[in-house]
Amino acid sequence: MAARDGDGWIECRCGGKHWGKYGAAGILIFRDGENAEREIFLQHRAPWVHNGDTWGIPGGARDSHESVTEAALREAHEETGINPAHLTPHSLFTDDHGDWRYDTVIASAHSEISADSPNDESQEMRWVALSEVPMLDLHPSFSKTWFDLRQLLDDVITPI
Repeated sequence: MAARDGDGWIECRCGGKHWGKYGAAGILIFRDGENAEREIFLQHRAPWVHNGDTWGIPGGARDSHESVTEAALREAHEETGINPAHLTPHSLFTDDHGDWRYDTVIASAHSEISADSPNDESQEMRWVALSEVPMLDLHPSFSKTWFDLRQLLDDVITPI
């Protein structure tokens, strides 16, 4: 296993401070819910983490040797216990700041998916109907990109 070298804060030209020396990656996992409304898997962040007590997607610092998808799948597994084999990546959304970026992998969940090993960065994890997402206290960066991510989700067709 390669060394983890991406952890660390950077100060970006946007004026913000971001986690991930080589950028960061997360994964927006979706499924078609029982009531025919698409749902996404969200993590309620622990109060002690940066922007804690907000809802967002599993994600974190990308290491220098990782692709965006590798980093997103690794973070999902570390933070939730989700087996990467139970996900199918479909598309990518990039929030590019010029000298730092956050990449979101849009992935569908296979029927056998389970999230049973949350780490201490989560206080809760659950499936949320798309219509309910705006009602939650969202992580500021996730909130900023939600409209664009929602549009991408509308365009993704779940594979048979």
